[in-house]
Amino acid sequence: MADIQEFKCPNCSGKLEFDIKTQKMLCPFCSGSFDPKSIGDSGVPAAAEKWDRPENEWRSDEIEKIKTYICKSCGGEIITEATTAATSCPYCGNPVVLSDRVEGLLKPDYVIPFQQTKEDAKNALRDFVQKNRFAPGKFKRENRLEEIKGMYVPFWLFDSNVFASAEFEARRIRRWSEGEYDCAETSYYSVSRAGDMRFENIPVDASKKMSDDLMDSLEPFYFKGAEKFLPSYLAGFLADKYDVSLEDSVPRADERIKNSANQALSGTVSGYDSVSVKHNDVHITSRGSKYALFPVWLLNTKHNGINYRFAMNGQTGKFIGNLPISKGKLAALFGAVAVCVSGALWGLGFLIGLY
Repeated sequence: MADIQEFKCPNCSGKLEFDIKTQKMLCPFCSGSFDPKSIGDSGVPAAAEKWDRPENEWRSDEIEKIKTYICKSCGGEIITEATTAATSCPYCGNPVVLSDRVEGLLKPDYVIPFQQTKEDAKNALRDFVQKNRFAPGKFKRENRLEEIKGMYVPFWLFDSNVFASAEFEARRIRRWSEGEYDCAETSYYSVSRAGDMRFENIPVDASKKMSDDLMDSLEPFYFKGAEKFLPSYLAGFLADKYDVSLEDSVPRADERIKNSANQALSGTVSGYDSVSVKHNDVHITSRGSKYALFPVWLLNTKHNGINYRFAMNGQTGKFIGNLPISKGKLAALFGAVAVCVSGALWGLGFLIGLY
């Protein structure tokens, strides 16, 4: 097994960890605080990195500090700095084993550091459960959190220049009355729109294990909070290994870009009673891409032997998940609705009878 290496404090040689609240590398022993950009691989402040080497390539000294974990149960692979003690898989909860290299992987260009803490995630879960009126009372009272992990999820970010055009059929209706007649006149218009657009940092998650629906629901992530990638940002967290290639992500990126372009054109057609699209076309004239890691808190809890997973955007705090449903509460709701409907129908029938 590979030797465990650490980011050491330059003051007392204690283990440094990335602190979400201060966005600094902190030492719990001497209370030292250091900028992640100024921490070298040994923990000694180093000169600012020039990044003049080709992007997406790991230096040999960085490879020594980054490890991969492989789950024998579900095959999930994650990367992290060497000091993280990963004892279970964030996907299936089973034990994982340590591998000692990340050779063959692209190096991330950017990382969005965690802004939400573990306590923030716990509080968000509690509020999420308590606000759901159909969650079982027992689940609300117990709410035993089995596991919580901070994970960096891999994303491909796409930049594109596009030329988009569209034709719309628009309708405007004029209504008036003439004596005892109600009149209406419908006018039809042909509307054309076209223009050049620029899209930047269109995200497509690069992990098969994280469903597209889940990651789409956690958006948006704001790229203005991104930093140039440094291994020190991984201290205390996990990082998923990308298993969807850049090439395989292009169709989904193109779809998102084309949908956004069409929506932008449709948004310029106003002042009509109704508008329908007759034809649209989007040409992507140039492409660019980046590889980034986005922060996500994964929370797992259990109820009646069933595992429930929740996720929180580690930058914005947006929280999502599925809750167990109380059949009793749901039945009570349907019963109340049925009583109201029956009462309304009975009243209607009574009035018809009188008529």
